[in-house]
Formats: sequence, C-alpha cells, structure tokens
Amino acid sequence: MIVRPGRPQAASGADVIRASHAELRVTDLDVAQAFYVDLLGMVLSERTADALYLRGLEERDHHSLVLRRAASGGVGHLGYRVREDADLERLDAYLRAEGCPTRWVPAGEEPGHGRALRANDPFGLPVEFVHEVDRVERMLQRFDLYRGAHIMRFDHFNCQVPDVGAAYAWYAEALGFGASEYTASADGNSIWAIWTQRKGNVHDLALMTGIGPRLHHVGYWVAEPSSVLRACDVLAASGMTHCIERGPGRHGISNAFFLYLRDPDGNRIELYANDYQVTDPDWEPVRWELNDPRRQTFWGHAAPASWFDEAMLVEDVHSGEFVATCEPILEGKPLHVT
Repeated sequence: MIVRPGRPQAASGADVIRASHAELRVTDLDVAQAFYVDLLGMVLSERTADALYLRGLEERDHHSLVLRRAASGGVGHLGYRVREDADLERLDAYLRAEGCPTRWVPAGEEPGHGRALRANDPFGLPVEFVHEVDRVERMLQRFDLYRGAHIMRFDHFNCQVPDVGAAYAWYAEALGFGASEYTASADGNSIWAIWTQRKGNVHDLALMTGIGPRLHHVGYWVAEPSSVLRACDVLAASGMTHCIERGPGRHGISNAFFLYLRDPDGNRIELYANDYQVTDPDWEPVRWELNDPRRQTFWGHAAPASWFDEAMLVEDVHSGEFVATCEPILEGKPLHVT
C-alpha cells in the first residue's frame, strides 16, 4: 500500500476545510453538562430539550460538540466544514454515485447550522458536511471565565475500521485528505493506522485497525500540557478519577501530550497539546514500524486494554440505528495497534 506525500486533489471536487464537530449520544443532559461544562470547562452555547451545544474557548462557531439525549452512549455523526455551499451539491452527487445514500438536513435542524448533507461513508462512518455556521462570542481572552481544562478547540476524529488501507485510499481520493504519519507492517504491504489531515496539522481524521466502523475518540486541543494536568487534578478532586482512562503521556506519533477520558456514558475524548503543523504541500509522511512501542507512548508505558478494545458504535444517518460492525478483514491482523 502506497502512502502518498502531500495532499491530493479531491475527486469529488469539494473543498473540505477541516473536521469541525461531533454529535455524541448521552443518557442524561444534566450529568453531561456537569462533566463537560462544570468540570472540563467547555462553553455552553445552547441547550434544548434534547441536546447540549458546546464549544471551546477560542471557537467562534456556534458549537463543535453536540450531546444528544439517547438511550445509550455512541455517535450520531462526525462533522466536516466545507468551503462553500456549492460543495454540498458536489458531495451529494459524488456520494450517491459511490452508493452512499445521502440525507439533507434543513437549516436550523441542528441549531447554529445552515443546511447540511449527511451520509454513511463506504465504511459505515456517519459523516456530515456543512458550510454555513452561526458565529458566537470568542472567549479566548475572557481569562476571567476560564475553568477546568481550558479546552480551546475541536481538533480531530480517530476511527476504527476493519480495512485501514481501503478507508485511507477513499478519503485521499474522494475528499483530498493527505497523510502525515502512519504505522506499517514490517514488510510494508499493510497500513495498520494512518493520520490524515485537511487543515494543516497532524490530523483531522485518524484511521486505525479494529472492529468497525466505530469512533475511538474525538480530540480537543488545549494550549499547553499544564491544561492536561489540570484536567486530572479537577477530576480527581471531584471524585471522578474513574473517568481518566489513559495518560497523561506523550505520543510518538504526532508528538502530542495527551490524556484520554471517558464521560459518564463511556464516550471517549482526548485532550491534546503540543502537536505540530504540516504546512508544506510536499510533506513526506512519517513512517512508524508496528513493533516500535514508542509510536503509542513515547515514554514507553503501555495503554490499558480498554483503550484498544472499546470504542463507540455509530448510527446509520437514515434509520438512527447503530451500524453493524465487523472484525478486521486481513487474516492475523491484531487489534492492539495505535
């Protein structure tokens, strides 16, 4: 499998700017608000009868996280912003031609958003594309209101899929995602995990081998490692140490200082600092060997089994039911990769 340098032209003709927002399912809005707003310090943009709309401190979009009331944890959709409204029409035609039925979401159905296009990609992941978003007050310099982990902005998705090579090839060809780093087998024939981007940092979308389609985590960027440590202190002082799953630590891949948390419904989020920029169009993707333990944690300590084995089920954008999952399709492929 060849990992191409740079960022390819999108066959769809659409210009995807970045990963922009996620919709997670939660069972209790009050409990979710206490965790995400009161403890972690996210900004509440709006609350409706069945959902919370949250953002980070430097974000001007109405929201980057939707917490929708449902019977269990899980994922409603993974959102991307496109450059112009006409990109939605291009994506509609392309996805339908690829055998991915689409659904138009009217303006305002998701508060703060214009019309949007949803579909399950060829691998079952529920994606949404939107151009028009409402602008709200940026809280970046409201230091008097900072609390919790000082979460700044939405950064990325990490998804588990049974065939990483096929998923990477589609996102590169269809949407123009470029690779920044990847993990390969010793013979170089198989990609075990790959980090891809549109906005010019390490990743908007990471794909890793596993039972799928599932969302492993959503990543939020914080300005400095001390914010990660502060999150640990706040959760510990609140009797919520059980929400800390992995870290703090530093990834080899991406160089990021990280912390993985599980919310009260088991949804996983990552707090993420100190990654790097991928600004040159001829960027050569960084290769890691599968047997190099530093790719997971640069300092060498192992992740818990839950981090490898557990992930969030995703919805069918038409039925609202969870998409069926399957095992990795390559014989002998391990699940414990990052």
